[in-house]
Amino acid sequence: MIKLKLDNVNKQLGGARILRDVSLEIAAGEFVVFVGPSGCGKSTLLRLIAGLDSICGGDLLIDGRRVNDLEPRERGVGMVFQSYALYPHMSVYDNISFGLKLAKTEKTSLRERVLKTAQILQLDKLLQRKPKELSGGQRQRVAMGRAMAREPDILLFDEPLSNLDASLRVQMRNEIARLHDRLGSTMIYVTHDQVEAMTLADKIVVLNGGRVEQVGSPRELYERPASRFVAGFLGSPRMNFLAARLHAPGKTSLVHTPVLGMSSLPFDSSNLAADAQLSLGIRPEHVSLKAADGTAGVVVTGVEYLGSETYVHLDTGQDEPLICRCEVNAGWRVGDQVELQLDPGNLHLFDADGTALKRYPHGVLLHSVREAAL
Repeated sequence: MIKLKLDNVNKQLGGARILRDVSLEIAAGEFVVFVGPSGCGKSTLLRLIAGLDSICGGDLLIDGRRVNDLEPRERGVGMVFQSYALYPHMSVYDNISFGLKLAKTEKTSLRERVLKTAQILQLDKLLQRKPKELSGGQRQRVAMGRAMAREPDILLFDEPLSNLDASLRVQMRNEIARLHDRLGSTMIYVTHDQVEAMTLADKIVVLNGGRVEQVGSPRELYERPASRFVAGFLGSPRMNFLAARLHAPGKTSLVHTPVLGMSSLPFDSSNLAADAQLSLGIRPEHVSLKAADGTAGVVVTGVEYLGSETYVHLDTGQDEPLICRCEVNAGWRVGDQVELQLDPGNLHLFDADGTALKRYPHGVLLHSVREAAL
């Protein structure tokens, strides 16, 4: 069942277009996360769904009903803001019940809803405390409770964890995931933190410049990015990119990179011309190293020890170093000459516009032919 549908939604402020023809369907009970760089329009899109901003073009439907012109309270949505926005002079109970009182909810029903919400959020023993007596995580749960108590059809979260320290973010991330499992409600969550997106979402919506770049499960977007932008945005460290040139287009592409030489890759480049500029992508965990014979390899320029793993930075002659994720005891040192070995089943190829080329199954032959030059 489609809970929420955006059909070519546009937003313009002055002469600037903030959102461009955004179309999206969200099923009932889904946890959807909007991600993207600052200024991409993700918070604006959330505010349009909530009714806090007006839509300039297109339609917004909730349960099949067009809600463009409805007030926020009429849409059946609840919103948790980046700031807790709690009333400091009110108790936890009064903060949670505030929206219900404004809606003139009957007293017995109001108390039942507040107590039920407090129990779900593990706030039932804190109901008489004031916000100043709570930790950051507890305050954020009160803000969530205020939205939940109205029993909205859709819960919206606008970067709710950005003001918390790292350990609290991990704790609250887990609590929000458990909350979704218990409630089974539709949730839409905005964040710039890709870890939050990858761990919380049933479906991720990547926004770039006011447009939807790609929609899919966390695994789909990580393993099969539709564009270089998505490939570089999801993942930490981000995907490595090597400048490449198409030597012979076709259903299987003959590609040359300065570091690897000539390679026959299982990507369809039949719509491109010979000598087209490409980008070869590979994630750090899919790069392995071995000692180079003589001085023919690339040079280790940095080693980052992170306890459970080590990141090795390599000079490939490009503007940015190539990063390899290695075991802790790999033993590489700055100045070492190494040879790259790329996992052929996890390569990505992008055209000059950043669009991913269609890949054939991993069984297609991949070989590398070393050449000094073409």
